Formats: sequence, C-alpha cells, structure tokens
Amino acid sequence: MKGYTYKTQEEAIEARQKAADFKGYPKPNGKTLYWVNFSYAPDGFYYIRYTEGLEQVLGEPTDITITQEDYEYS
Repeated sequence: MKGYTYKTQEEAIEARQKAADFKGYPKPNGKTLYWVNFSYAPDGFYYIRYTEGLEQVLGEPTDITITQEDYEYS
C-alpha cells in the first residue's frame, strides 16, 4: 500500500495532527476529529495509509509492506 511510516507513536500522532489541522478538523459541531488515523504494524512501526490529497501536508507517500499475522478460525 502507499502511505507514511513512523518509528514512534509520537511521530504518528504529530503527523495525524498536521493532517487534521490542514483539513480544519475538528469542525465546529462536527463529529470527525481527524482526517486520517494511524495504525501499528506487527513489523514494529506506525503507519498512515495514503488518501488523496494527503501529500499536500505529509509529502509524497512511499510503498509500505506489512506482515499480516495468521489467524485460526474456528
């Protein structure tokens, strides 16, 4: 996927806030607090998935590969 990676949760929080500020979130009387959110990958980094327009605030996205954990279904 395309997106942005961060070594620490603090860096991911800062990027999420930059994106929210850019879009003007939260809006008065609105329910949306952030434009994007971050996740933690089992590979040991935080990431934000690219969405159109995000490059205007976070720069060009990169290719991200995330290892998915196997789950057993019963």
